[in-house]
Amino acid sequence: MPIRKYPLFTICIACLCLFLLPAAGVKAQPVWENYRNEIYNYLYRMAQKGLIHFDDIIRPVTREKIGNNLQQLLQQEASLSPVERKELHYYLKEYSNPADTLVTGGKEVHLFQNDSYGRWRAFSANNKDVAIYADPIAGGAITAGNGESYTERSIGLQFWGKIGKHVGFQFYGRDVTQSGSGRQTLQHAYSPSPGYVLQSDSINRHNYSDIRGSITYQWRNGSISAGQDYLLWGYGINSRLVLSDKSPAYPYLRLDYQPFKWLSFNYTHAWLNSDLLDSGRTYSYGNTAYGGKRNIYISKFMAQHSFTVHPVSGLDFSLGESIVYSDRLDIGYLFPLMFFKVYDNANSNNDLLAGANGQFFFLASARNLIPKTHLYSTLLIDEIKIADVFDKNKSRNQLGYNVGASVTDCFIPYLTLNAEYTRINPFVYRNLNPAQNYTNHSLSLGDWLGSNSDRFIIGASYTPFAKVKCLVQFQATRKGGPGTIDQQYFAEPQPPFLFDRQFSTKEWLFQCSYQWIHNLYLQGYLNLYNENNQVTGLRTKQQILHLGIQYGL
Repeated sequence: MPIRKYPLFTICIACLCLFLLPAAGVKAQPVWENYRNEIYNYLYRMAQKGLIHFDDIIRPVTREKIGNNLQQLLQQEASLSPVERKELHYYLKEYSNPADTLVTGGKEVHLFQNDSYGRWRAFSANNKDVAIYADPIAGGAITAGNGESYTERSIGLQFWGKIGKHVGFQFYGRDVTQSGSGRQTLQHAYSPSPGYVLQSDSINRHNYSDIRGSITYQWRNGSISAGQDYLLWGYGINSRLVLSDKSPAYPYLRLDYQPFKWLSFNYTHAWLNSDLLDSGRTYSYGNTAYGGKRNIYISKFMAQHSFTVHPVSGLDFSLGESIVYSDRLDIGYLFPLMFFKVYDNANSNNDLLAGANGQFFFLASARNLIPKTHLYSTLLIDEIKIADVFDKNKSRNQLGYNVGASVTDCFIPYLTLNAEYTRINPFVYRNLNPAQNYTNHSLSLGDWLGSNSDRFIIGASYTPFAKVKCLVQFQATRKGGPGTIDQQYFAEPQPPFLFDRQFSTKEWLFQCSYQWIHNLYLQGYLNLYNENNQVTGLRTKQQILHLGIQYGL
């Protein structure tokens, strides 16, 4: 929406920028690193061993923080295994922040050359004030199973850089096309794969774009960012309860602030897509071209904030709140420290039909308190009646939780064992107003399996050689029906967990990838998938093989 329609919003942003301008300078780029990059797994494991404090409850994190953690590891290099040391020096070439050594003379533009740290780059340009780095994006893959197959190809561009000492920017865009008869049968309706918005679709072919980007202003102990990206909150093996990457990327404003070493704060305001036509605002063009109507969708937004306390090294406790609201942008939710639920009650005159959809969430994380072990748990409360929480007839415990554990260097160096259980009670993520469901483009902002479900995962990952990643994982899921709005709000007692059983699955995943050079990946996996559909009575067995090569993804 144009900012000019909201003068108070403009004033707030202007005042915030004026307040931040005098802040102390920073040297590194305030650029968000792609949350899918393998560097996250490397630093996650180093934090699990107690060698660093990696603040990754919210992803993505900046290249600066990644670089700082790598520098800390460099000071403890003697504590690393030979494979870990090789990977450390490999990652340092990428995250040693070449823009910190901007040239003041000589050649400013470099094509297809190594930078000063030995990292090959397709394009770089810098001077004393500005640095820009760019790389192409390209990929190809084939997926086959049960006599069918489909191919995927992608092409695009990514660039990032800095302006002066405080401003960083980035862009990531790629066009993806999937073709083949197996596209529909080999892709499951419920999977952790990120969602997307189709640009064209047919039986054997569809196309979509993956567009992300942001501009960030950073000061000594905080940053403010505007852009479009995926935002992840919490921990999970292949999903997260609070914010995951299941829904497509969305526009946002993000504020991160750490006033003390033991306390950090995050705030996000996002613009979502309701997928619901606003019939009252939809109007006629006055001609018959393409139906002659201007379609306008119901506006949808989300505000979220959280505090994380670090009482001792390796121990984190987080408390947060989110609210999904619709119809119009509300200035009250643009205030980062607002108590959203209380504000919503007052703003809607305590009228359920005029209010918004709020959630509370909590997280506890313990790294290396038990040597080389990470224990974590997340609790998401969508709705709960405190007075009747233990009354089976009156309780409305619409909540979800996960409990997970990871142990690394188990028996041999770089062998990591993981286990996690996730349960999501009926009606979580859903609201009586469809425009306020916990979704974006009708896909969950939280866990991909959705409400009335549970999932158990156990797996082992191993790095036999530097940059070679191997994974064996078993996953079992159970999924119940969505139920009705009447059941959600009026049934006493509430329908039991996993009522109206839809399906259950068991699957094995064998996966291997190799990062040959920076951002160039060779990968493959074998998925043995078994589904028991309780609605149709059908049992499905699939053996799916995937091989791919990609650069810049």
